Amino acid sequence: MIIVMRKGASKEELAEVKKRIKELGYKSHVIHGEIRNVIGAVGDERGKSILQSLESMPGVENVVPILKPYKLASREVKPEPTTVTIVPGLEIGGNRLIVMAGPCSVESEQQILETARAIKSAGATVLRGGAFKPRTSPYSFQGMEEDGLKLLAMAREQTGLPIVTEVVNPRDVELVARYADIMQVGARNVQNFALLKMLGQLDKPVLLKRGMATTIQEFLMSAEYILSEGNRRVILCERGIRTFETATRNTLDISAIPVLREQTHLPIVIDPSHATGHASLVPSMCFASVAAGCDGLIVEVHPHPETAASDGPQSLRPAEFQTMMNKLAEFAKVAGKEL
Repeated sequence: MIIVMRKGASKEELAEVKKRIKELGYKSHVIHGEIRNVIGAVGDERGKSILQSLESMPGVENVVPILKPYKLASREVKPEPTTVTIVPGLEIGGNRLIVMAGPCSVESEQQILETARAIKSAGATVLRGGAFKPRTSPYSFQGMEEDGLKLLAMAREQTGLPIVTEVVNPRDVELVARYADIMQVGARNVQNFALLKMLGQLDKPVLLKRGMATTIQEFLMSAEYILSEGNRRVILCERGIRTFETATRNTLDISAIPVLREQTHLPIVIDPSHATGHASLVPSMCFASVAAGCDGLIVEVHPHPETAASDGPQSLRPAEFQTMMNKLAEFAKVAGKEL
């Protein structure tokens, strides 16, 4: 249910409504608007009709059912787009197109520092890099773990770029949170609900990737797990879905951008590297994604893709990334965003 407060309702009236929601056995989530506040009351669907009684409370304008199964992620609760602060002075979801770039995995100090300096020079605003790597084969490179996190922190200190890195296991959440500015949930963990709940208890942005066989509704329900625990700083990431096509690693679902725009207020990032699996296809997919209205991109860049420990074929070289960024500025301008 959505409890819509009257324009000018006092803080005391808002507090009383929240108190009553709790007494009825529901969690309250306040969404502050420019004109009025609304409260999302989330809990057991079977008894939600009792919440209609809140209409008689001082300061309440009306009580409206939420039709979508995902409540807090829905535009029914929050019609206007959400902006997520990554670090002070850097937001995603507004007029600025955010580009996250870097290697699939952190391999050495020289590699991550060289890449960080190159992507910053090209105009990227966030450094990506994997310290923990979930791999299909148990014999593949699994990442440098905490040593990799320390190298990412060093690169942040030297370049000023905030970092996004993946957390794979719930037991590693606290460790990764000590280093990361954005916590990434990979496609394989999109329905790891224990992990999502833990991330929901942090006050840190979460980049949630869509699973390769996850529907839009399932994707938003996963976001709901994080939101329902209190963390409102969720960023959605489309990274390609599995289809019958074999020419690309996955199939980039660009239509997910306008569909998500209709369904949710959360910002949307596109990962063309994992979607295509081929570096030559990445720039075109970046341009198309910006034209379709995404809020950001996450792109794999490696100084020497031929020797990369993971995902070399889909990684752009720094010079190729610079060329792409130069042209991307034109698409961003047409889409009404700044790069």
